[in-house]
Amino acid sequence: MLHTTQNRLREKTFLRFKGIPTAPFEAIRSLAELRAALARIGAPAVLKTAGFGYDGKGQAVIKHVDDALAAWQAIGEVEAVLEGFIDFEGEVSVVAARGLNGDFAHFGVVENIHRNHILDLSIPDAQLPASLLQEAEDIARTLLEALDVIGVLCVEFFVTRDGRLLVNELAPRPHNSGHFTFDACVSSQFEQQVRAACGLPLGGTDLLRPAAMVNLLGDVWEQGEPNWAAACAEPAVKLHLYGKAEPRPGRKMGHLTAFGADRDEAAKKALAAREALLKR
Repeated sequence: MLHTTQNRLREKTFLRFKGIPTAPFEAIRSLAELRAALARIGAPAVLKTAGFGYDGKGQAVIKHVDDALAAWQAIGEVEAVLEGFIDFEGEVSVVAARGLNGDFAHFGVVENIHRNHILDLSIPDAQLPASLLQEAEDIARTLLEALDVIGVLCVEFFVTRDGRLLVNELAPRPHNSGHFTFDACVSSQFEQQVRAACGLPLGGTDLLRPAAMVNLLGDVWEQGEPNWAAACAEPAVKLHLYGKAEPRPGRKMGHLTAFGADRDEAAKKALAAREALLKR
């Protein structure tokens, strides 16, 4: 599993072999291959390093075929994947677990909103047609079984404007978009990871209350210590800090989970609590 998922090219090739829908892509190992692939896929496109890329790192957007050289140099002239640019409606994920006995459980389809290529806000119970919700669950199950996963896997999807799901990426671990489960579900994604690894039955994944999670990046510390009391003034907000010593711009330092009467109210509370952190 790790051999496949730690390398974008191997991962994309595996998905194609299994018939899982993805953006069009080609393997790139030289500038000549990049130019030839651009002639076939067209621009705009995204060039991504095959390994060691996350949160937008190791990527270069190619807006015109003449940008090939600059993009190739920007990623360090290493093995890469060229992907056709997807004009998507939104992004969703499925965090799921598979037990030692093959049992499968998932936390539903989660709506994800990114800012500067970094996950910003996650809202459970994505508002998609029932057919797409079922398809996302089915794809997640197929991938966990095909990769023989024991533990947690997150499947990230693009939702295209014409109503299709395309798998963007796999994350073989508890995932940022599932951090809300720590407070909002019967069993969290972290508990599921332990249960699976220990051969225990998987726990329940029911959402106890409508919830939303917002990330806290190092940027929140730019003007000094955040106002934790202001963020926690709302009783339906929970604060989690990860114990990282040095806050840096773009570095995930923690998150806030908020609860509401419905998903929209929960999202508003989460965003308002983060905004309150900046009030000195």
